Amino acid sequence: MMHILEADGILLDFGAKRILSNIYIKCETNTITGILGRNGQGKSCLLNIIYGNLKPLSKSVRIDKITLNSAFRNNEQLTFLPQFNFIPANLTLDRVFNDFLIDFYSFVDVFSEFKNLRKSTFGHLSGGQRRLVEVFVILKAKSQFSILDEPFSHLTPIQIEKIMELIQYEKSNKGFIITDHLYQNVLDISDAIYLLNNSRTMLINELDDLERFGYVRL
Repeated sequence: MMHILEADGILLDFGAKRILSNIYIKCETNTITGILGRNGQGKSCLLNIIYGNLKPLSKSVRIDKITLNSAFRNNEQLTFLPQFNFIPANLTLDRVFNDFLIDFYSFVDVFSEFKNLRKSTFGHLSGGQRRLVEVFVILKAKSQFSILDEPFSHLTPIQIEKIMELIQYEKSNKGFIITDHLYQNVLDISDAIYLLNNSRTMLINELDDLERFGYVRL
């Protein structure tokens, strides 16, 4: 069954500065929706608003036309990978995977370097290892949609390639909204692209639009 997530009517100000307005985002299950934009345009703010972590002046977030007021309270509908680490440092990897109802060895099958780290605490991992664990559990968590904010941060090129393959595989089970400063990876993996520019979103129909709006030089 197809599900549709939509977000619009979003207004966000920081002081006298308008950060977000004229926003419309749509994501369907079995698709990957990318969001691009220069630093400071409000990409992370938008994702946090959709998830319910940030309260704007106004918003409308819906799944299948039913309003989603606090998505973070219902992980069966929406899960979120924030820009910064969210797993407590004192938890072991065994506990993390158990909490997310994910088989640890399905992770090791892809990232064999973790096979002897099951009893290690999250805080003892390197920055790249922590990010890899967090990305994996969000990708595999059972939900209709997942939001990924900077999923490729601190990862090696080989790890990024594997994560991109996993996202493509998992989109058969859910819909994804993704943003990352490594914009080429977002372009390569996304079925639809929105550009966030001057507080509003624009659906990108051709790559030339990205150059026309001053985001990249092609």
